[in-house]
Amino acid sequence: MKFIEAEEKDIPLIQNLAKRSWESAYAEILSPEQIVYMLRTMYSENEIMKQMQNADYHYYLIFNEIDRSFEGFIGYEHRYEDYTTKLHRIYLVPKSKGKGIGKAAIDFLKVKVAAESDRKIILNVNKNNAAKKFYESQGFTVFNEVVLDIGSGFTMDDYEMEFYVTGV
Repeated sequence: MKFIEAEEKDIPLIQNLAKRSWESAYAEILSPEQIVYMLRTMYSENEIMKQMQNADYHYYLIFNEIDRSFEGFIGYEHRYEDYTTKLHRIYLVPKSKGKGIGKAAIDFLKVKVAAESDRKIILNVNKNNAAKKFYESQGFTVFNEVVLDIGSGFTMDDYEMEFYVTGV
Protein backbone atom coordinates (compact mmCIF):
# COMPACT_ATOMS: atom_id res chain seq x y z
CA MET A 1 0.00 0.00 0.00
CA LYS A 2 1.07 3.50 -0.75
CA PHE A 3 -0.42 6.59 0.90
CA ILE A 4 -0.54 9.55 -1.48
CA GLU A 5 -1.37 13.00 -0.14
CA ALA A 6 -4.46 14.17 -1.99
CA GLU A 7 -4.57 17.43 -3.91
CA GLU A 8 -7.37 19.56 -5.30
CA LYS A 9 -7.34 17.56 -8.53
CA ASP A 10 -8.17 14.44 -6.47
CA ILE A 11 -11.49 15.75 -5.12
CA PRO A 12 -13.60 13.85 -7.71
CA LEU A 13 -11.71 10.66 -6.81
CA ILE A 14 -12.34 11.21 -3.09
CA GLN A 15 -16.04 11.79 -3.84
CA ASN A 16 -16.20 8.60 -5.92
CA LEU A 17 -14.44 6.50 -3.26
CA ALA A 18 -16.72 7.94 -0.56
CA LYS A 19 -19.86 7.13 -2.56
CA ARG A 20 -18.71 3.56 -3.28
CA SER A 21 -17.75 2.88 0.33
CA TRP A 22 -20.82 4.55 1.86
CA GLU A 23 -23.26 2.62 -0.32
CA SER A 24 -21.92 -0.55 1.27
CA ALA A 25 -20.95 0.59 4.79
CA TYR A 26 -24.15 2.44 5.65
CA ALA A 27 -26.84 0.63 3.65
CA GLU A 28 -28.07 -1.25 6.73
CA ILE A 29 -27.52 1.64 9.17
CA LEU A 30 -28.81 4.85 7.56
CA SER A 31 -31.72 5.65 5.30
CA PRO A 32 -30.91 6.19 1.61
CA GLU A 33 -32.04 9.82 2.08
CA GLN A 34 -29.55 10.38 4.93
CA ILE A 35 -26.72 8.81 2.93
CA VAL A 36 -27.44 11.11 -0.01
CA TYR A 37 -27.68 14.13 2.29
CA MET A 38 -24.43 13.37 4.11
CA LEU A 39 -22.49 12.64 0.93
CA ARG A 40 -23.82 15.85 -0.64
CA THR A 41 -22.86 17.99 2.37
CA MET A 42 -19.75 16.30 3.77
CA TYR A 43 -18.19 15.51 0.41
CA SER A 44 -19.12 18.54 -1.63
CA GLU A 45 -16.28 20.03 -3.63
CA ASN A 46 -16.45 23.19 -1.50
CA GLU A 47 -16.31 21.25 1.79
CA ILE A 48 -13.34 19.13 0.75
CA MET A 49 -11.58 22.20 -0.66
CA LYS A 50 -12.09 24.08 2.61
CA GLN A 51 -10.60 21.16 4.52
CA MET A 52 -7.63 20.95 2.17
CA GLN A 53 -6.94 24.65 2.73
CA ASN A 54 -6.56 23.98 6.47
CA ALA A 55 -2.85 23.28 7.06
CA ASP A 56 -3.72 20.78 9.82
CA TYR A 57 -6.22 18.78 7.74
CA HIS A 58 -4.86 16.03 5.48
CA TYR A 59 -6.37 13.64 2.98
CA TYR A 60 -4.39 10.62 1.82
CA LEU A 61 -5.45 8.29 -0.94
CA ILE A 62 -4.74 4.61 -0.36
CA PHE A 63 -3.17 3.15 -3.49
CA ASN A 64 -2.59 -0.54 -4.13
CA GLU A 65 0.65 -0.67 -6.12
CA ILE A 66 0.12 -4.30 -7.17
CA ASP A 67 -3.40 -3.84 -8.57
CA ARG A 68 -2.70 -0.20 -9.55
CA SER A 69 -5.99 0.84 -7.96
CA PHE A 70 -7.21 3.21 -5.31
CA GLU A 71 -8.60 1.28 -2.34
CA GLY A 72 -9.91 4.17 -0.25
CA PHE A 73 -8.80 7.24 1.65
CA ILE A 74 -8.15 8.68 5.06
CA GLY A 75 -8.84 12.23 6.27
CA TYR A 76 -7.61 13.59 9.58
CA GLU A 77 -6.91 16.85 11.37
CA HIS A 78 -3.95 17.52 13.66
CA ARG A 79 -4.42 19.85 16.64
CA TYR A 80 -8.20 19.35 16.55
CA GLU A 81 -7.97 19.80 20.31
CA ASP A 82 -4.90 20.16 22.53
CA TYR A 83 -2.44 17.46 21.48
CA THR A 84 -5.23 15.59 19.71
CA THR A 85 -5.70 14.49 16.11
CA LYS A 86 -9.23 13.78 14.89
CA LEU A 87 -9.69 10.96 12.40
CA HIS A 88 -12.59 12.38 10.40
CA ARG A 89 -12.69 9.79 7.64
CA ILE A 90 -11.32 6.39 6.78
CA TYR A 91 -13.14 4.57 4.03
CA LEU A 92 -12.34 1.59 1.88
CA VAL A 93 -14.18 0.35 -1.17
CA PRO A 94 -16.00 -2.94 -0.43
CA LYS A 95 -13.54 -5.22 -2.26
CA SER A 96 -10.68 -3.88 -0.12
CA LYS A 97 -12.09 -4.76 3.28
CA GLY A 98 -10.56 -7.59 5.30
CA LYS A 99 -7.15 -7.35 3.60
CA GLY A 100 -5.25 -5.43 6.28
CA ILE A 101 -5.60 -2.11 4.47
CA GLY A 102 -7.54 -0.47 7.31
CA LYS A 103 -4.88 -1.57 9.82
CA ALA A 104 -2.17 -0.18 7.53
CA ALA A 105 -4.06 3.13 7.36
CA ILE A 106 -4.37 3.33 11.16
CA ASP A 107 -0.67 2.50 11.55
CA PHE A 108 0.14 5.22 9.01
CA LEU A 109 -1.99 7.67 10.98
CA LYS A 110 -0.31 6.77 14.28
CA VAL A 111 3.09 7.60 12.79
CA LYS A 112 1.81 10.92 11.39
CA VAL A 113 0.26 11.82 14.76
CA ALA A 114 3.44 11.03 16.68
CA ALA A 115 5.48 13.12 14.21
CA GLU A 116 3.24 16.11 14.97
CA SER A 117 3.64 15.60 18.75
CA ASP A 118 -0.06 14.96 19.21
CA ARG A 119 -0.73 12.44 21.96
CA LYS A 120 -4.19 11.17 21.14
CA ILE A 121 -6.40 10.22 18.19
CA ILE A 122 -10.16 10.61 18.47
CA LEU A 123 -12.93 9.54 16.10
CA ASN A 124 -16.68 9.11 15.88
CA VAL A 125 -18.27 5.85 14.77
CA ASN A 126 -21.96 5.11 14.31
CA LYS A 127 -23.24 2.95 17.17
CA ASN A 128 -24.46 0.33 14.68
CA ASN A 129 -21.34 0.31 12.51
CA ALA A 130 -19.28 -2.90 12.57
CA ALA A 131 -16.20 -0.68 12.22
CA LYS A 132 -16.37 -0.15 16.00
CA LYS A 133 -14.95 -3.67 16.45
CA PHE A 134 -12.17 -2.85 13.99
CA TYR A 135 -11.23 0.28 15.93
CA GLU A 136 -11.25 -1.68 19.18
CA SER A 137 -8.90 -4.23 17.60
CA GLN A 138 -6.54 -1.32 16.88
CA GLY A 139 -6.52 -0.18 20.51
CA PHE A 140 -9.28 2.45 20.46
CA THR A 141 -11.72 2.65 23.36
CA VAL A 142 -15.10 4.33 23.73
CA PHE A 143 -15.05 7.43 25.93
CA ASN A 144 -18.42 9.01 25.14
CA GLU A 145 -21.73 8.65 23.32
CA VAL A 146 -23.20 11.53 21.29
CA VAL A 147 -26.23 12.29 19.18
CA LEU A 148 -25.40 15.07 16.73
CA ASP A 149 -27.92 17.10 14.74
CA ILE A 150 -26.48 17.32 11.22
CA GLY A 151 -29.36 19.26 9.68
CA SER A 152 -32.42 18.51 7.54
CA GLY A 153 -33.89 16.38 10.34
CA PHE A 154 -30.97 13.93 10.36
CA THR A 155 -28.79 12.94 13.30
CA MET A 156 -25.64 10.94 13.88
CA ASP A 157 -25.86 8.53 16.83
CA ASP A 158 -22.21 7.82 17.56
CA TYR A 159 -19.61 6.53 19.93
CA GLU A 160 -16.61 8.76 20.43
CA MET A 161 -13.44 6.68 20.60
CA GLU A 162 -9.84 7.48 21.51
CA PHE A 163 -6.36 6.05 21.22
CA TYR A 164 -3.32 7.32 23.11
CA VAL A 165 -0.21 7.44 20.94
CA THR A 166 2.92 6.20 22.73
CA GLY A 167 6.16 4.88 21.34
CA VAL A 168 5.04 4.71 17.71
